[in-house]
Amino acid sequence: MYKRLSALMFPITTLLLIGALVWGYQENQEKNSILIKAENQYQRAFHDLSYHMEQLHGELGNTLAVNHTSSGMHRKGLVNVWRLTSEAQNEINQLPLTLLPFSETEEFLSKISNFSYKAAVRDFTKKPLSDNEMGNLKALYKNSGEISKDLQEVQNKVITNRLRWMDVESALATEDKAEDNTIIDGFKTVDKRVAAYPELDYGPSVASIYNKRSVKKLGGIPVTVEDVKRKAVKFADIGGNPTVDVRENGKGTEWASYTAVVTSKDHKEPVSMDFTVEGGLLISYNDNRNVGPAKVSMNQAVTKAGEFLKDKGYPDMTAVSADRYDNMGNLTFVTSRNGILIYPEKMTVRVGLDTGEPTGFQASDYVRERQEKRVISKPGLTLAEARKMLNPEYKELYNRLAWIKNEDAEEVLTYEFGGKINGSQYRIYLNADDGHEEAVEEVRKSSGAQGK
Repeated sequence: MYKRLSALMFPITTLLLIGALVWGYQENQEKNSILIKAENQYQRAFHDLSYHMEQLHGELGNTLAVNHTSSGMHRKGLVNVWRLTSEAQNEINQLPLTLLPFSETEEFLSKISNFSYKAAVRDFTKKPLSDNEMGNLKALYKNSGEISKDLQEVQNKVITNRLRWMDVESALATEDKAEDNTIIDGFKTVDKRVAAYPELDYGPSVASIYNKRSVKKLGGIPVTVEDVKRKAVKFADIGGNPTVDVRENGKGTEWASYTAVVTSKDHKEPVSMDFTVEGGLLISYNDNRNVGPAKVSMNQAVTKAGEFLKDKGYPDMTAVSADRYDNMGNLTFVTSRNGILIYPEKMTVRVGLDTGEPTGFQASDYVRERQEKRVISKPGLTLAEARKMLNPEYKELYNRLAWIKNEDAEEVLTYEFGGKINGSQYRIYLNADDGHEEAVEEVRKSSGAQGK
């Protein structure tokens, strides 16, 4: 009996053992294949990064080598600089550096990219490279050469010592002897070098991208908790002997603000508001009431939102866009002054389409950009002259004067033309002095105000 059972089980056990070994071998092979692919990708990205940084250094040198009046070569060189920095940024993102401080180098490349792009797309016949910009190019040429040299040294060590990027990923993930890793040390050296470079003046168009917008820049006399309580109760206006709870956010930082929560027996849900510490300006408002099924139109909601803003101390606000999301409406209002829309002074209002009453708004842009005495000159072109600058196929639906911030972060007066072309709706902003395009925006279809 035992012999017969053994004779039966032995081949079965043998087959199972062989199967397990084969399965384990295949699993190991697949794992090794994945690791090899990952390693190859990391190696390719790193060597491409080193190559493109060297190319970037050379392209900056080429741009500086030509005569300062060679606008065509300057444009071509800056376009290539923008392309190469974009390639380098992409390659950095492919490396396992998320746990390694490399932010200084990434921001350095980002600023070069934005600087070169914004300079390359402008008309050099009207606005050639300035002495300051040429100075920037010289500094960037020197700095990129140093970075390229550092990366090449790391590259030589990687090739000579056959270093693996998978070891870098493992070291960063486990923090196991990460400080002794040659590749990690090399990248830390690069980042420290970049951090030591003096800050360049890239001009307002690039600086605006990296500017920290803080409530501290607003100025004004700091308000107390009691001041905030009075402001919150008055703005909420919900009656029923309300109580207010106030907390300070970011105390001692440039983002310091107050959050006030107003509750009342006459109002089912609390009303919350954020105020700046400097000046006690209202940044946001939120009524947490439940919103029922939609019963009012977007146009009715726009009208009610405008009345709400006027009643709350925001006169002369005009709706410039309206989007519907289920039973909610999201409206954008800007200041209207002497028939000119002031787009920087913008606020977003949220309305419940059950009653059309606002349930909140976000006014941080309005608060930061509000200017009582903003100087706006008269347009240099007539409406008819500006209209001639439009594409002949553009079907105009409306026009109005608009004060906007262009790509160079400069505030300019424009003619805003709303219309259709190629089956889509657009807003085109033409400079009111010379007619060139300052901005073009596609308008998504919605059921609200987009201009009339």
